[in-house]
Amino acid sequence: MTTARSLTMSPPRRLLNKVPEITLIFWVIKVLATTVGETAADFLNVDLGFGLTVTSLVMAVLLIAALAVQFKTRRYVPAIYWLAVVLISIVGTLITDNLTDSLGVPLWVTTLVFAVALGVIFASWFASERTLSIHSIFTSRRETFYWLAVLFTFALGTAAGDLVAEGLNLGFFVALLVFAGAIALVAVAYVVFHLNSIAAFWIAYILTRPLGASMGDLLSQSTNDGGIGLGTTGTSVLFLAVILALVIILTVRTPKNEHSTTSTEG
Repeated sequence: MTTARSLTMSPPRRLLNKVPEITLIFWVIKVLATTVGETAADFLNVDLGFGLTVTSLVMAVLLIAALAVQFKTRRYVPAIYWLAVVLISIVGTLITDNLTDSLGVPLWVTTLVFAVALGVIFASWFASERTLSIHSIFTSRRETFYWLAVLFTFALGTAAGDLVAEGLNLGFFVALLVFAGAIALVAVAYVVFHLNSIAAFWIAYILTRPLGASMGDLLSQSTNDGGIGLGTTGTSVLFLAVILALVIILTVRTPKNEHSTTSTEG
């Protein structure tokens, strides 16, 4: 018998988490994507001579298109997700480059501003959803908060990496060691001292950006500038090829019903 209660209450919709599981492959692709963000931005801006303005506009349009597709998908699709990450890495780099190179904003200022902005995003996200877990990205609102956070982690990581490597004159290799050591400390804090898993994830996520940027600069810059001299083209192509291979592996291994969860999103 149909009742008023049955008419007003529908069963929860079966939605799918839009973010991949946190595995070793996740972190490898993340670091490689951050490196590509650094080298690809330099390649388009300097090597191809597009300039910061044109490069920024083109990459922003591509990122918007990729995110539009990402938001329309009902589940995690490795190719779409990681394309968005690579593009957001490039755009995050370009945001910092525009502020520091074009507008002359000091690196310590951009680092502070992006840190505050990221803090505001996290606070707003938690106030709205009561969680910052990436294992529950199954509503459009949570996905919006997630990608905003990702964008500002890249912008913050770029500014912080440049501040350590260039602003403090430590060089690319020392900067790489600094951020690798910081990530190792986060891992120890998580495993040994039981640091909250969500906090550990986001701290590590932020730190992988300057780690990847330092790696990219170390590999691509000339020996006179403290690098190895592979060039932005060679470094970008090499890392993109590895990312593509890993995404293909993930695509083959990811079942269509992966990351399913139940939600009562209205």
